[in-house]
Amino acid sequence: MRLFLRALPVAAAIAVAGVILILPQGLFSQAHPDISHSLDNLTDQPATHFGFVFDRSMLRAARSVLESGGMSPDRAAAALTSISLDNYRYQLPAAYSPGTMNSIVAAYHSGGWKHLVDAHGGALDPYTGVAEKGATTDLWLHFTGSDIDGLTVLTRAARNMTLVQVACDLRPLDLIHLSGHFGIPKVDPNAVMVPAPDNR
Repeated sequence: MRLFLRALPVAAAIAVAGVILILPQGLFSQAHPDISHSLDNLTDQPATHFGFVFDRSMLRAARSVLESGGMSPDRAAAALTSISLDNYRYQLPAAYSPGTMNSIVAAYHSGGWKHLVDAHGGALDPYTGVAEKGATTDLWLHFTGSDIDGLTVLTRAARNMTLVQVACDLRPLDLIHLSGHFGIPKVDPNAVMVPAPDNR
């Protein structure tokens, strides 16, 4: 199953991953923080929410994408442990709570995740918390050595929000093969992902 979302600046982070690798690495669990309560309270609008976790056959299909990109079958078989997607839709344009967003950032930071943001998003509207271009993308990566063992993408727009969480064992360049498939946003060649301010 292929799930194509609107093109978002995620895999452009690969260009920055080399920079991130020189940052100190701790021995943290790659478990994604439980931010479900924060997501429910992140906006001032009620949401229609749907979410799912990829089943075994869908993960096999994702692994075949890695194989078609040149990854060995043995490595591809172990590369993806789980993929989950949550989508929130708002009937009216939503304003995002900076305090709640800060608690999400803090939860990932305390787990040793590296936070990247879209540098081309423009300034955030002080009321809505959405970038001038209409969407704000946050990317968190967790590393074991030089390999990515966890990936989270949170995209916020006026009428929808999407969270993609991946447990994996990938090299930074492997993200290119997965972008645009299975809920992982497509590479935006104009995007530049940079470390979040204050190393959050």
